[in-house]
Amino acid sequence: MTFTIARLGHLGDGIILGPEGAIYAPQTLPGEEVEGTLTGDQLSDIRIVTPSAYRVKAPCVHARTCGGCMMQHASDGFVADWKTHIVRAALAAQGLEAELRPILTSPPRSRRRATLAARRTKGGVLMGFHARASDTLVAVPNCQLLHPDLMATFPALEEIVKLGGSRTVALDLQITRTPSGTDVAISGGKPADSALQLDLARLTEAHKLSRLTWNGEIVALRAQPSLRFGKATVPLPFGAFLQATAQGEAALLASVKEAVGQARRITDLFAGIGTFALPLAENAEVHAVEGEIKMLTALDKGFRMAEGLKRVTNDVRDLYRRPLEPDEFKYVEAVVIDPPRSGAEAQSHTLAKSKVPVIAYVSCNPATFARDAKILIAGGYKLDWVQVVDQFRWSSHVETAAKFTL
Repeated sequence: MTFTIARLGHLGDGIILGPEGAIYAPQTLPGEEVEGTLTGDQLSDIRIVTPSAYRVKAPCVHARTCGGCMMQHASDGFVADWKTHIVRAALAAQGLEAELRPILTSPPRSRRRATLAARRTKGGVLMGFHARASDTLVAVPNCQLLHPDLMATFPALEEIVKLGGSRTVALDLQITRTPSGTDVAISGGKPADSALQLDLARLTEAHKLSRLTWNGEIVALRAQPSLRFGKATVPLPFGAFLQATAQGEAALLASVKEAVGQARRITDLFAGIGTFALPLAENAEVHAVEGEIKMLTALDKGFRMAEGLKRVTNDVRDLYRRPLEPDEFKYVEAVVIDPPRSGAEAQSHTLAKSKVPVIAYVSCNPATFARDAKILIAGGYKLDWVQVVDQFRWSSHVETAAKFTL
């Protein structure tokens, strides 16, 4: 039986409009005629009968089996338009419109952080990403997503898995590229007795990893992993949030700087380790607010070690349970807010009652961004523009940076 793909869903699957409801067909594109095996609302064993003009050969040999990338079968132009449409549709669902600036997309082989899975096998180690909606591991020795420096750590990671992994339980390997070497955090490994700790320390040194964390405990530290934000060098706490690519971070920072303009007193909400606060401190006094003390501690240390920055103060605060109130924004000339995927509904309500002239809102979820934008606009703000940013190339994720003014 032949089906026609009507459109893409927000996760990238093709959608067939069937009499019983939507049918989902992965790795297909609108307008394509396809055949496959229908099970419930899922089409599998798909064969493309009539391909879309936007279909391209996947740049990665692992694209069909690996679940790490969902959109390598589509042209860059198509993906850019689709992700821009996701943002526009999210705003429209809230009755909003805005100027959407052309999308800024990170290049291939630029991801500086990722979480791999791995386990021991009879022949060695199987390491990579899970297949789509499956526990099956797919090796990715030629991954076109990860930065070459992360790919270069694969031999070290395989040796680590041989030492501390098992054949029954997959380990999670969180890897982050830093100037001092790859920062590696392993979870799910066997207990690290003294012998294993010594072996892990030896591998860390031999492969010039910066740090190795095992089941939440640092077992080896060759060089403190750190990142540079403007003039400040910040020690990277274990598990700290970091933008996925350097290019994506630069695009978001440029948008934030443009939005706040010449503001001299800025409050940075959900400040993390200082991605925006520290570069902005080159020209303005910044008050950084964050719920995790370890991240603010790192931010503060980076500030105190830097030269040429204006004052940066900080406050540990759960902005979901205790958002800043309108009177706490007195004399503040601009606010930067970069919440997690759930957005900042409570904080948006109090911001909407404030008199802050400018709000720079960074979001990794168009739906919650649009919800919060509606709250701000109802409070008297205007949505001037939205910059769409794609630093999760070939995925369904899309980010935005926006400017609101009174």
